[in-house]
Amino acid sequence: MNRQMPRPIPLGLILQMGEAVATPDPYILETIPEALAGERIDRIVALLTECSRAEAVALIQDEQVLVNDIVLTKPSHRLLAEDTVAVLSHPVRPVSKVLADSSVEFGVVYEDETLIVIDKPAGLVVHPGAGHSGSTLVHGLIAQFPELASVGEEFRPGLVHRLDRGTSGLLVVARTQAAYEDLVGQLSDHSVVRIYTALAWRRFEHPQGVVDAPIGRSRRDPLRMTVAVDGRESRTHYRVDAEFTEPVEVSLITCQLETGRTHQIRVHLASIGHAVVGDDTYGGLRRSFSAPRPFLHARELSFVHPATREQVSFTSTLPADLQGVLNRFS
Repeated sequence: MNRQMPRPIPLGLILQMGEAVATPDPYILETIPEALAGERIDRIVALLTECSRAEAVALIQDEQVLVNDIVLTKPSHRLLAEDTVAVLSHPVRPVSKVLADSSVEFGVVYEDETLIVIDKPAGLVVHPGAGHSGSTLVHGLIAQFPELASVGEEFRPGLVHRLDRGTSGLLVVARTQAAYEDLVGQLSDHSVVRIYTALAWRRFEHPQGVVDAPIGRSRRDPLRMTVAVDGRESRTHYRVDAEFTEPVEVSLITCQLETGRTHQIRVHLASIGHAVVGDDTYGGLRRSFSAPRPFLHARELSFVHPATREQVSFTSTLPADLQGVLNRFS
């Protein structure tokens, strides 16, 4: 089913209202008038969403802003008259900082004064966003580790990377600003090792390989990512660990991220004809075989400890729901 974009909200009306615009959909679509030609995109996004410039920059860097249907990641980009700007999600703006919620459950694999390694359960949203203002991982983290409130971004305290809602497994959280900056740097230079277990449709032609294909927002559906010529550099390494033919033909594989784009493994595997089993967004949900969620688990995480400078590694066993899926194969 194709999702239609909402009717444009006149920019002049937004500027005159003086308060946040409430829409039934997370999208805002606007055509830039001559009077605003030459303005920076971060300022325009701030005006459209009634958010701060810092929040606007975060939206842009999170690939939530399209100019003329192309993802834009440079906040200083200046717009031309008649450019179309689409904002795919709104920043969540609590009355105060993220509030603690001790009811949020997650596993703690390791903690010290510098960082925490989390084992995230499937179904848990990592941070507040459009449609998820509460009961996220960060709300639970603040309840256990209140010092995180001053680390990193205001509404994503301590987070240096994320996992999709339906993906389980490991992620690291910084407890100090110095650790946050160090870990973000390691992610940027691709030195953090992130290894996943996935179950993909069909047998692979080669036992191992790399998918090297840029990823960007889909122009047909802005909520999806896709392989795109004008996308961001993306590489996923894979190795086939086991193959099954009954009750359906699938492959159990290990994936290692070289880059970390949104939905990267799911998009890359789907692009080569091996969608993740159970992934209804990228063609992995089939009538012939049911799965409770995308079969994707972040099982290994390795990085240089920001304080000790030693290489540290952590592992997470396959969750019961995915093990149950695997047990159905002969």
